[in-house]
Amino acid sequence: MSEFKDVTIIKEASIYFDGKVSSRTVVFPDDSRKTLGIMLPGEYEFNTDDKEIMEIISGDLDVLLTDSEGWKTITGGELFEVAAKSTFNLKVKKITDYCCSYIKE
Repeated sequence: MSEFKDVTIIKEASIYFDGKVSSRTVVFPDDSRKTLGIMLPGEYEFNTDDKEIMEIISGDLDVLLTDSEGWKTITGGELFEVAAKSTFNLKVKKITDYCCSYIKE
């Protein structure tokens, strides 16, 4: 899906890691949420409350998920899932554009 229709955009950005990661929240009519963001090259650790599906629109990164056997390379057009109540690490190799979907379980 290249566009979202009939949504609300939260104007205030979420900014992390001294501005190296930023996102905006998109709220859908059913109250589900996604974030659209940009990550600059660097290494980051994130914690989750809900399950997340991270779609990498463009860019290049390595991800280390809790309980995984090692780092996995993800490039534009690919996605990965993150379990609820977990931690994941990223090594962003070049500017990465992403869409994160939050899944309530």
